[in-house]
Amino acid sequence: TLVNTVVRHLVQAIRDRESCFSSMEQQSAGSYYERVKISEPNEFDIMLVIPIKQNANGSTRLQLDESDDTGAFYYVSFKRGPIERGWLKFLEEDGKLSASKMIQALRDIIKQEVRNIRGMEVTVARKKAGSPAITLQIKKPPLEISVDIILTLKSQQSWPPSTQAGLKIEQWLGTKKRRDFRLTSIYLVAKQNKREKVLRGNTWRLSFSHIEKDMIKNHGNSKTCCESGGPKCCRKGCLKLLKFLLEQLKRKYPKELEKFCSYHVKTAFLHSCVMWPNDTDWYLGNLDHSFQQCLGFFVDCLQKSQLTHFFIPQYNLLSLEDKARHHFLSRKISYELNNGFPVFHE
Repeated sequence: TLVNTVVRHLVQAIRDRESCFSSMEQQSAGSYYERVKISEPNEFDIMLVIPIKQNANGSTRLQLDESDDTGAFYYVSFKRGPIERGWLKFLEEDGKLSASKMIQALRDIIKQEVRNIRGMEVTVARKKAGSPAITLQIKKPPLEISVDIILTLKSQQSWPPSTQAGLKIEQWLGTKKRRDFRLTSIYLVAKQNKREKVLRGNTWRLSFSHIEKDMIKNHGNSKTCCESGGPKCCRKGCLKLLKFLLEQLKRKYPKELEKFCSYHVKTAFLHSCVMWPNDTDWYLGNLDHSFQQCLGFFVDCLQKSQLTHFFIPQYNLLSLEDKARHHFLSRKISYELNNGFPVFHE
């Protein structure tokens, strides 16, 4: 309730203050909204989505150019045609849409506007290098909540070629479901690409969190899985435990594991759903077996330093220069696996 109050207030103010943001919509993402959060709900992810209008003839207005070989990061520019005046101040000299300029404008409005929120203390946290989020701290004793606000563009156009061979869910959720997903809009979040030789802050990264949320919610190979009258499975239980394990280990070894995030285990989990597509593979009573199976797969990825992005197969989420960190985490997980997960009881 507190988060909704704050975000509604901010969205209204942002729409009024900046013409490019006038059609902004709020969209929730992350583990709380996927119903896979294990500890108390004190962290929330909110996407502030700007729909990009199509041209009068129905054609797409955004041009995407890959900024590296991952297939995940893009430079965004407008195709030829009139551009609303409000966008001009966010364009670089070469016509690229600057993610950092847009985030800064958003950040400035939010910083001014949080002062007008009554009944709780809302502050904007300092910028974290490389993070696409604007982080709010909400305090209303005894509650302390952090909210990550992520600036997102949404455009109704074909998914880029790098996604062609991804999302291999035919055996799990079906061919029709895959086709439907691929017909949805593409989402781009303002995210600095660290591989750029000169960091200019004008790259955008493809985001599939809206589809991940849908897959985790409607996760069954059969339509009735986990519905009121249908059989229950342990997929969500597995994902919760994977996230919780990483959370606990990160708490214990913050420096060594700082580069890992819940997206790594979520990706490993989605690959596991594809490897074991049937609901019977995830029978509710087999939670510990399924959990250990997922973990085994994740440890294998860590040992090879190879975890393929679920939607962009050419993109490896484990960078090869971090091999020592991958091996460190794989050793810690193997220890937990072999000793009955002592970290859960600490």
